[in-house]
Amino acid sequence: MPMSDSGSLSALQLQCKALRLPTAAQVIGETLTLAERENWSPATLLGHLFGQELAGRQQRRIERLMKQSHLPEGKTLATFDDSRLPLRLRRLLPQLRTGDFVNRADNILIFGLPGTGKTHVAAGLGHELVQNGRSVLFTPTFKLVGQLLRAKRDYELERELRRLDSFEVVILDDIGYVQQTREEMEVLFTFLGIVIHNASLHSRQKQRPAHCLRAGWCYHETN
Repeated sequence: MPMSDSGSLSALQLQCKALRLPTAAQVIGETLTLAERENWSPATLLGHLFGQELAGRQQRRIERLMKQSHLPEGKTLATFDDSRLPLRLRRLLPQLRTGDFVNRADNILIFGLPGTGKTHVAAGLGHELVQNGRSVLFTPTFKLVGQLLRAKRDYELERELRRLDSFEVVILDDIGYVQQTREEMEVLFTFLGIVIHNASLHSRQKQRPAHCLRAGWCYHETN
């Protein structure tokens, strides 16, 4: 590439970065080469470049959502042996994977004996939702209760509840293992009450901005 072309490319890359188009900055060189070889029109070139940027942004968003979700690695539906489930539940899984229950603000409860894969199924659904751009938080119930108790002690309970309510889906793992003292039940039901109230409120709205989407919680309990 001639020095002048190299300088022009560097300038374009800097301009893309200034416009906060990091993916476009990375691929613009190869895109221009491809456009010249294929004799693309300006509209085709820009469409390809912006498409790459949009795909990059979506991937980075999913990575951020996955990081903040605290979902256990490896516990996906792809690695779950669904033959362990009753036929009725196996038929229900594809429907749950779509995430339509989030739009309806439905709650999912998973019950069963220890070792039957409840955590794996709940986490697997969480992974699917994140890949579809949903904000998810996976947390053991005892850990959530501890966080709420500390927030209450430090007079930060309202702020912590708002943070938790910002997730579209909260998966409470092993809710049956909470010690169930009065203080624990108080903060847990305060959290659940806010989730249910907001889910009901927003599910009744005909139009709502994306940041107001709420779902209930997905948890499992051991009999």
